Amino acid sequence: MNLLVTGSRGQLGSELQALQNAASGHAWHFCDLLELDITDASKVEAFCRDHEISAIVNCAAYTAVDKAESEPELAFKVNRDGASALAAAAKAFGALLVHVSTDYVFDGTNHRPYREDDPVAPCGVYGRSKLDGEQAIRDSGCSHVIIRTSWLYSVHGQNFVKTMLRLGREREQIGVVFDQIGTPTWAADLAGAIVSMLEQLDPASQYTETFHYSNEGVCSWYDFAKAIMSAERLSCKVAPIESWEFPTPAARPYFSVLNKRKIRDQFGLEIPHWHDSMLNMLQELRASGG
Repeated sequence: MNLLVTGSRGQLGSELQALQNAASGHAWHFCDLLELDITDASKVEAFCRDHEISAIVNCAAYTAVDKAESEPELAFKVNRDGASALAAAAKAFGALLVHVSTDYVFDGTNHRPYREDDPVAPCGVYGRSKLDGEQAIRDSGCSHVIIRTSWLYSVHGQNFVKTMLRLGREREQIGVVFDQIGTPTWAADLAGAIVSMLEQLDPASQYTETFHYSNEGVCSWYDFAKAIMSAERLSCKVAPIESWEFPTPAARPYFSVLNKRKIRDQFGLEIPHWHDSMLNMLQELRASGG
């Protein structure tokens, strides 16, 4: 396959680049904003035509959750209009679009892990823009697979793990919310799952599927922070606080655990527990001098 990966310098895109040699049977085209602006439909169409793209993995997104509240036009431009442009190109050339979405399409009021067909109700600009992106893809009629994920982190870019490591070295105590529950996802695991899926999907077939993927297990941000400090033997004390004690411009879902049964069963995936993956990421970070 001729594969286009957008958002190639982000966390997930970087992890896919690291795996390209393991999937050497494909011709990979990695593009970030400088190489391809996904909100420019004519450029997206031209790129897909010129490179005979048969599958697109869209990792590009506006992910500044709080900043989106004051930059809604930009968030919707990237997350909705960019997804729409990729979907139009996929439809035009018969390509498969694999699109990465988010747990923020849910409002967090569930008391069991969210299934793919559960009602959506985003509670902020970021979530609404990502949901609109999903809908634009479905409305386009292109062959597509949407993968919702949560709490993404990796050795690349900025994320919660790296923030906790920095604060753990700088401070004696920090407060982290304990009333927001979900599951961290190591981007390397998600990248591996996407590569496995691409090996099993047929670009010539028509797909209209939505899946959930995160690591296994459940924790709060407080639990996650405690685990990071413990693994790195940092003396910084982590205190549990409630969300109201740490106000943010954007509301967060209080519960956004994702049910992975569908993706696990259909693609035969073995999904690691979040704590095991966190330890693997930290080991990789140490090895890289991070």
